[in-house]
Amino acid sequence: MPRSYFTKLLPLLTLLLLFQSPRHPSTAAYAIGVNYGTVADNLPPPSEVAAFIRDHTTIDKVKIFDANPDIITAFANTNISLTITVPDDAVLAVANPSAARAWVAANVLPFFPATRIRRIAVGNEIFATGDRNLIAHLLPAMKAIHAALQSANLAGEIQVSTPHSLGILSISDPPSSGRFRRVYDRVIFAPILEFHRQTNSPFMVCPYPYFGFTDEAGNYALFRPNGGVLDRATGLNYTNMFAAQLDAVYSAMKRVGYGDVDIVVAETGWPSAGDPNQMGVSLDNAASYNANLVKYVSSGVGTPLMPNRTFETYIFSLFNEDLKPGSSEQNFGLFRPDLEPVYDVGVLRNPQFGSPTPVSNKKWCIPRNDASDAALQANIDFVCGSDGVSCKPIQDRAACYEPDTVRSHAAYAMNAYYQSHGRTDFACDFDTTGALTTHDPSKLLGTLSVSKLLFLLVESDEIFYSKFVLFHLAGWYVS
Repeated sequence: MPRSYFTKLLPLLTLLLLFQSPRHPSTAAYAIGVNYGTVADNLPPPSEVAAFIRDHTTIDKVKIFDANPDIITAFANTNISLTITVPDDAVLAVANPSAARAWVAANVLPFFPATRIRRIAVGNEIFATGDRNLIAHLLPAMKAIHAALQSANLAGEIQVSTPHSLGILSISDPPSSGRFRRVYDRVIFAPILEFHRQTNSPFMVCPYPYFGFTDEAGNYALFRPNGGVLDRATGLNYTNMFAAQLDAVYSAMKRVGYGDVDIVVAETGWPSAGDPNQMGVSLDNAASYNANLVKYVSSGVGTPLMPNRTFETYIFSLFNEDLKPGSSEQNFGLFRPDLEPVYDVGVLRNPQFGSPTPVSNKKWCIPRNDASDAALQANIDFVCGSDGVSCKPIQDRAACYEPDTVRSHAAYAMNAYYQSHGRTDFACDFDTTGALTTHDPSKLLGTLSVSKLLFLLVESDEIFYSKFVLFHLAGWYVS
């Protein structure tokens, strides 16, 4: 064989050695915030939680629902930003300036700056309580906490805000028509937004596409491929419900003159388990929503009405919490109390899901025999449009372009996604069009004689290379 062919074989042999050897999946990591709730009786101590987040995840922001001193202390010197909360039952009290100063003295000054307290949330979804007295005292409490921070020379370091549910909107569809509830728009929200403008603090909202899930809008809610929903007033097309909800909030803010105030997503998430037949609740949906959410808010794409923006976002929640009412409420967590992931959304450093998988137990993701070309093309579009997976090998004249069929290209894309997203079952679901196989695709080479391999190489080393890579890397096994 001429020397040039040995030279061309070298990259192939390198790939063979690489993919035959045990390895960990490579998952793109994204920075994201998380809500750390504690309505449970089986959670690890705060010091262990803080160390886990620091050492094993890319989570760089944490929001808690109180001012627990053990948690605040645990995050000291971790370089993780912390949002602490004035509980609802303390809001009336801290509307008094002296009580606000006492609250800051007890819950901020002993810990800052060792713990990077970035923001204080005054109450949580106060408008959802329907308590008019509490609602009336919300802005005075926010102002009093801000004044207390000013007195301690910390107003430039720590912001003050309050999270809102989307129940604050009277209209949200289409997004461009979004508006706050009548009377509250000018009497309550305009003054709150003026406070945010004056203090350079964000308006915090809690969009939950989960609550808008229907069979017809499933892909739209989960960031999966879909035809989109047209806002006829603007001509803008929305391909995910999350963006539509944010734009509805933005429209409401703009309508009262405050479209310049920043928006922070204080909570959003999806339950991985719930009561039998509960619509939209599944491990697959939770993994799909949160993984796609992380990529979306980190992408800088923004929304149709707020293009080219990233959004500080806090997933709800860090843990499954067993003392919450209702099965689905207990299962919003990214992690179990033993710190094992329920699923990975791209925030684990060197995700392993346990020890390295022996070769004999390895799996590959392939299209189901009954999957239509239309469904497989949607899978290709989804994978190739997401971060962390390169589809260059199946582009025209690239290594895995041949055979030029939807099924072959889908085999590459689906398995590439599966291998880079923790090798979990839900990563090969693809709306039930994917299937796992334990057949090692590299054994396909055993069906080809040495003479046939040499013939293919001499005939066209490019053909040999492309078909080998397609079978071996994409995991397309032909029995």
